[in-house]
Amino acid sequence: MIQNKYDSKAKPKSFKTASSSVSSTIASKKRAYLSASVILAFSVLATTAQADTTAAEDYRTPAAVDASAPIAALSKLTSLDDDEPLKVTVPTIQQFKTKSGVPVMFVQTTTLPIVDVDLRFNAGSARDGSIKKDGFGIANMTATMLEQGSKSLDENAFTRAVETLGINLSSSAYKDMFIVSLRSLSDDKHLLPAIDLMTQMVSEPTFDEQVLARNKARLLVGLQQQKQDPNSLASIAFNEALYGTHPYAHPSVGTLESVPTIEKQQLIDFKNKYLVAANASVAMTGNLTLKQAKKLAEDITAKLPTGQAATDLPEPKPLTKAQHVHIPFPSTQTTVLMGQLGSKRATDPIAQQQQTNFAVGNEVMAGSDFNARLMTEVRQNLGYTYGISGSMNPMLSRGPYQIGFSTRNDKARAAIDASLAVINETLDKGITTEEMRLTTDNLKNSFPMGFASNVGINSLLGMMNFYQLPNNYLADYTNRIDQVTLSEVNQTMRDTLKPDNFLIVTVGQEDPWKEKKVVEKTSKK
Repeated sequence: MIQNKYDSKAKPKSFKTASSSVSSTIASKKRAYLSASVILAFSVLATTAQADTTAAEDYRTPAAVDASAPIAALSKLTSLDDDEPLKVTVPTIQQFKTKSGVPVMFVQTTTLPIVDVDLRFNAGSARDGSIKKDGFGIANMTATMLEQGSKSLDENAFTRAVETLGINLSSSAYKDMFIVSLRSLSDDKHLLPAIDLMTQMVSEPTFDEQVLARNKARLLVGLQQQKQDPNSLASIAFNEALYGTHPYAHPSVGTLESVPTIEKQQLIDFKNKYLVAANASVAMTGNLTLKQAKKLAEDITAKLPTGQAATDLPEPKPLTKAQHVHIPFPSTQTTVLMGQLGSKRATDPIAQQQQTNFAVGNEVMAGSDFNARLMTEVRQNLGYTYGISGSMNPMLSRGPYQIGFSTRNDKARAAIDASLAVINETLDKGITTEEMRLTTDNLKNSFPMGFASNVGINSLLGMMNFYQLPNNYLADYTNRIDQVTLSEVNQTMRDTLKPDNFLIVTVGQEDPWKEKKVVEKTSKK
């Protein structure tokens, strides 16, 4: 599947406790079965209707049907002759900077009396090591504790204030970004105190020692439970093998070894170094005028220390040969993750067009719907798995490209070989014109759904501002789709994917790569 069909992945939320991390692993599939569910729903409806009709008319002789003949009814639908191409009007984005230099993207929406605010910092878990060597989990713990009290309000009082206002106020740490999010009613009675709470949590967190100890204890329990989740084990092993010593290698939530060593001073140091104006960006969407939005942005960023922008992350090195990692796990199924290093977030028009080319080709090959080649072959034709899909996850540095599925232990090797065969055939022969047309139509027609809500709009704004994408990034999306050509799609797929060098991680009862020994019985004479 394409994690975001308009080149703007919505990152899976980093878990604040490992119990939530267990359910969040391989979050790239969260939309994967939506279209499948719709298809199945219509299939069930059609089957039910057919069954009812058959039961009522079982005394009749079925009429012969010419399956190759056109549907006559369609020729009478004259409205199809007037069908016009989809016209999309993207939200009007207004940009400005605060007095402290923080870039702001704002979209005014007046339909609902709601305001959404994202304050983002270049400060994810990839920065943990800059605070303490092997200090995995520092960013995540900082995000957790921002919500647990300020200098003015202890944990209970802070929670009561949030609940009394009825607002959503949270903070999260991902691999390469740190986000503080607010959703509030737009009237002054609710919005102004909500902004005050937001600035308190960012500028004046207490990092209470007792709360920290409790957080670590809970997190350790969750990390122990994580050992019982094959998806989590596969994801952790995949990142470690793919990234090696790169900061993306370690889990954002931390490890059983690192979490007990996290100290209050490390959280303070992380906040002081990375939660600063020079490292920040703001996205706002809602029932505000431009004047109000500017005032709001100033209020949010006024107390941020100026600081310095974070340094660039190093570029990871791609694997030069295939690597297989197996983790024994007592289960009737084997979880499989395969893939390689992918791309970083494209910021120039040429690279953005290439990512769009790849998105089209990958949707044909590894999308989540039943028309995708991997789903058709591995699921429908061979019956090895319930679902299989693959996606690109671009970040500040090169993110991973992953294909994931689960299958019976005794079918794991066959399912892997079948998946690689589909990938190689796609790269060798390319996708077809008809496949490309269906996919580009789907991408363009589903594009408006990304900004059908305030949350969707603000997520896009936050992504664009964080990666410093231009204002016309959304407006040019359909143009990039229209500029896709079959030859460029197929060439981009060949240039990007190297299945001969894939990393393949399996978690299950038996190692698919281990040859089974045949024991010969000898008879005694």
